[in-house]
Amino acid sequence: MTVFNKRNALVGYMTLQALKRQRRASKLRRRAPKIALFSVGLLSLGAVIGIFAVLHRRRGEDEIAQLGEDAPSSEVDLDDLTAE
Repeated sequence: MTVFNKRNALVGYMTLQALKRQRRASKLRRRAPKIALFSVGLLSLGAVIGIFAVLHRRRGEDEIAQLGEDAPSSEVDLDDLTAE
């Protein structure tokens, strides 16, 4: 009886395939938290950028409104021109 027969070859092949599957599954389990943290990080970064953009826009509108109130009137009074 030899050690290298069809049954032993099949058992060895099936064992190697099971180990490969197990390794792939463990890699995926290790990678899943990283993917989740990366996604959450991107979402929170997008939220911060959105809030910043809204605040920046509001500040710009407020500054424009203040400039409009403080600026001298550029309207010319027609009575002053015709009085000469």
